[in-house]
Amino acid sequence: MKLAKEPVLNAAALPECHCLAMRQASRQVTRSYDQALAPLSLRTTQFSILSRLHALGPMTINDLAAGLALDRTTLGRNILPLQRKGLVATIRSRDDRRSKEVHVTQAGALKLKAAARLWTKAQTSFEEGFGVPRVLALRKLLHELSLAKL
Repeated sequence: MKLAKEPVLNAAALPECHCLAMRQASRQVTRSYDQALAPLSLRTTQFSILSRLHALGPMTINDLAAGLALDRTTLGRNILPLQRKGLVATIRSRDDRRSKEVHVTQAGALKLKAAARLWTKAQTSFEEGFGVPRVLALRKLLHELSLAKL
């Protein structure tokens, strides 16, 4: 049996690949924020989880995943270290005893407060390096992209 040869595609051969460009930019920005949060042993996604829970209160895994645009398994992988460190906990829902909600613990709130200072430095550095008008325009475009039906 002879297999048809498919053309081999690689990223270098596709300089116009929008997905690759978005992922490269995302990794670059994420890397800088992760480095800023590293002294507190937090990653950017974990910071986002703590921030959302702290701002909006306890919520189910499904609601939290939807709000962060993460799938449940990715969210679960990021919540486990936060639980081990005692920064978040799961409790039975008051409304539906079959459901569990994730909430920020007191230790998590303290960690978030310290992390917010480091996050602010990363945010300021990004704005200074890329320019505030361009950052605002980028945020607008990214928001539109996140709502687009592709």
